[in-house]
Amino acid sequence: MTKTQDFTGRIALVTGASSGIGAACAKALAARGAGKLILVDVDGPGLEALSLPCQVQNVVGSVADPELWQELEASLGAIDHAVVNAGIGGSGQIASLGFAEWRRVMDVNLDGAFLTLATAMRAMKANGGSAVITSSSTGMKPIAGIGPYGVAKAAVSHMTRIAALEGAADNIRVNAIAPGGVDTKIWESSDDFKQSVASHGREATMKTMAGTTPLGRFATSDEIADNILYMLSDAGSNLTGHVMVSDGGFTL
Repeated sequence: MTKTQDFTGRIALVTGASSGIGAACAKALAARGAGKLILVDVDGPGLEALSLPCQVQNVVGSVADPELWQELEASLGAIDHAVVNAGIGGSGQIASLGFAEWRRVMDVNLDGAFLTLATAMRAMKANGGSAVITSSSTGMKPIAGIGPYGVAKAAVSHMTRIAALEGAADNIRVNAIAPGGVDTKIWESSDDFKQSVASHGREATMKTMAGTTPLGRFATSDEIADNILYMLSDAGSNLTGHVMVSDGGFTL
């Protein structure tokens, strides 16, 4: 047995935890013995619906709100792990994209990731720990029409590397996961996706979208959570500053 599955008694922070990859990580951490989870999301009912078998502190609000982190940090104490996962979709051609839309996406996907990671690293400083940030394969492979999303994800990948260098002296490891397509509700923010689902159904829409992936399918949230927990765990103790691509071959 590897140490990958063992989070016994650990305290972990997970953002974007009410659904998708965040919820899958929260469930997996709880199943692997986590003692306490601090879960952050704008969707309060979604957090409550998780019903996890460990101590849980739900924090309802936007990760892009500095006051949320100031208030949480005042009572947070030491933590062992952080999954910096909260994010939103965004699209639009660079030349025609309004600044308000650009800032909307950056606000959560980049600024929110920074606020989360900075808070988590301070909470790990005394005892060490590990964090994994959710980036994206679109932060590595340019895709037309998703400018703010792709740029934000490229930025958090590089933030990962910088944070890994800065955290090493305090035994803090920082890595990132760069998924390709994952079947989560983030797609539902796209008008094109909604139109396709209305015309062809969700299953057919996802199958068509996955046609750009060599393996011919999108990942499940549970698969990505397994990747994240490996890097987060003691089994990944020699990994830091690494951006793991888990995309079914999309970036090949």
